[in-house]
Amino acid sequence: MTPPTATTPRPSGRRDAAYADRPLPIGADQTVSAPHMVGIMCDHLSLESGDEVLEIGTGCGYHAAVTTEIVDDGNVYSVEYVDRLAREARGRLAELSYDVHVRVGDGHEGWPEHAPYDAAYLTCAAASVPDPVVDQLRAGGRLVAPIGTTSQRLVTVTKTPAGPEREEHGAVRFVPMQGGES
Repeated sequence: MTPPTATTPRPSGRRDAAYADRPLPIGADQTVSAPHMVGIMCDHLSLESGDEVLEIGTGCGYHAAVTTEIVDDGNVYSVEYVDRLAREARGRLAELSYDVHVRVGDGHEGWPEHAPYDAAYLTCAAASVPDPVVDQLRAGGRLVAPIGTTSQRLVTVTKTPAGPEREEHGAVRFVPMQGGES
């Protein structure tokens, strides 16, 4: 099976850089994650067709498009803090025929109107796990997120009846989450 990170379209104006396995600037002091990191995060989420997914940090829309390739159109809800990035991503995703719900907001609060979610992920580093996002997961739901400020770790938080269970996957470096109590 060809991974979604290989089949998701790249912008023609930067196609040479778009295939590089490194973060790339997208404006507003933000970056799109390296394709390998998008793949790692999707693997840790254990996504399946039909899953409802919350994304925090739409950016350019690439990670949402990859996620949509796995879970199907209409199942990804993405919150972006920067209005211009949200508008551009919404247009780009629609142009490429991805049905992703995008809104401007503070990702620390998630998107409660569409909860519960099977999975959620952050494309930016939060200082600590955003409890409202975990609260919006179904029982057994997973959050994958870079957590920390100067030292960041990629973590998976699984919502269980006994409370959240946390698993660390190693050191990472992401742009900081904006808004709220980042």
